[in-house]
Amino acid sequence: MQRKTTIAALTMLGMFVAACGYAGGGSAQVGYLASDRESPPSVERQNDSAQPPKADTGEPFDMFHKQYGTNPFVDTEDMRQSTFAVDVDTGSYTVCRDYLNRGYMPPDEAPRVEEFVNYFKYKYEAPRDGVFNIAMDVAPSRYGQDIKHCHLLRVGVQAKTIDPAERKPAVLTFVVDVSGSMDMENRLGLVKKALRMLVKQLRKDDYVGIAVYGSTGRKVLSHTNDPERIIDALESLKAEGATYAEEGIRMGYEMAAAAYRDKAINRVILCSDGVANVGQTGPDAILKTVVEYRRKGITLSSIGFGMSNYNDTLLEQLGDKGDGHYAYVDTLDEAKRIFVDNLTGTLQVVARDTKVQLEFNPEVVKSWRLLGYENRWLKNEDFRNDSVDGGEVGAGHSVTALYEIKLVEGATGDIAKATVRYKHDELNEFVEVTRGATTRDIKAWADAPVNLRVAANVAEFAELLRKSYWAKGGSYNALLEDVKKLIAETDDSDVLELANLITKAIKLEQAKDTGVAGGK
Repeated sequence: MQRKTTIAALTMLGMFVAACGYAGGGSAQVGYLASDRESPPSVERQNDSAQPPKADTGEPFDMFHKQYGTNPFVDTEDMRQSTFAVDVDTGSYTVCRDYLNRGYMPPDEAPRVEEFVNYFKYKYEAPRDGVFNIAMDVAPSRYGQDIKHCHLLRVGVQAKTIDPAERKPAVLTFVVDVSGSMDMENRLGLVKKALRMLVKQLRKDDYVGIAVYGSTGRKVLSHTNDPERIIDALESLKAEGATYAEEGIRMGYEMAAAAYRDKAINRVILCSDGVANVGQTGPDAILKTVVEYRRKGITLSSIGFGMSNYNDTLLEQLGDKGDGHYAYVDTLDEAKRIFVDNLTGTLQVVARDTKVQLEFNPEVVKSWRLLGYENRWLKNEDFRNDSVDGGEVGAGHSVTALYEIKLVEGATGDIAKATVRYKHDELNEFVEVTRGATTRDIKAWADAPVNLRVAANVAEFAELLRKSYWAKGGSYNALLEDVKKLIAETDDSDVLELANLITKAIKLEQAKDTGVAGGK
């Protein structure tokens, strides 16, 4: 078949390589807030009577996000494989939800498509044996620049579930940011409520220790399985001083290492707004500590709190490098979702270094584009390079990836083969699972699985919010009409919430066009 590479396609691919570090990885540069804070507190300050936490009602400012670029279409004859590390993070969706609920549009770099898509539950079939089951669906594309010639391919990867009574015992180390910026009800106040929920779900063979950091890092509670002592320690926390994140995180890991138990879940749970202004405030020192202890079997969950000054970039990187995950808690309901409804999945990893590779058939697929995963992209030759880090998947979690594909006119046969490669958590060996999709799997949009349509709408919402080139022909109004049709079909509160968020985005855009401030 004749090569059909165009100058435009090569130019766009080059832009993508530069943006995402495709050839060499590239490190993200993170901005850190160094605003004025309270003076370092005296020792006596810790015993002062607590003041009511302030409300966080102001306009977002000093928010740190990273622009990772947008994936282009790639000619299948030039590159038939697509490889990425899985991502079960959801923080980007809830951060953007918080912006909209406050009456503000999120900045263009805040939405990450994969984190929007993976926030939703798609009810994939669980594996009958092994760790993963793969589902693949194809339908004509509803969105994008060229919907007349585009199809949407969904790859869904479902991890096995584990009964809560059968999960491993846990050794958890809470590292809580108690700096002055956390002195708000939806920051330290919400942290206490969220962690109290978690503690109430723990068993007798689970242990918790607590470290904090403000102007300094310090131990608050040695590891114990006494829930009353843990909750009392949490309730005693007060906001204080500057933000020595590096020392606090290092102290938390040292505590976790001292309490380490073989064949248990050894995890640090960091609760912070991600801002640092004392010590080594750049990401390198903190990430070095995270990677060092990850290799010793101690993982990290990075949980973000707060708006107005918040570092999404650092917290997302910490969850990634710590072999855990990143989530953002904007409401008490979200805390319940993470720490109660899905506690086993939050804590127990069932697959490590998980990667996905799709191989497209150039005789059927003319070109393809992966939606999202720009900062999880891997070189194809690193799919089986076990020294290259993949992603971690918790029990019961699912991972969804969407591709826009352009088919060769009139061609039939295999579309693509998807392979998931992961390290078995118990056996310390790599396993591969494969599934394929063919042109016989293509269904009309109206006949496509409802969850495929949900995923497509969620992805389009993220593409519109980040002003993707590939969503230029789309509109919030058209998206809302499609989502409304799904509400009755799914009976899913998350889909209803999606419709409400789209409605808010429409009103904010209208307010901007008419010059009305706020749009609340």
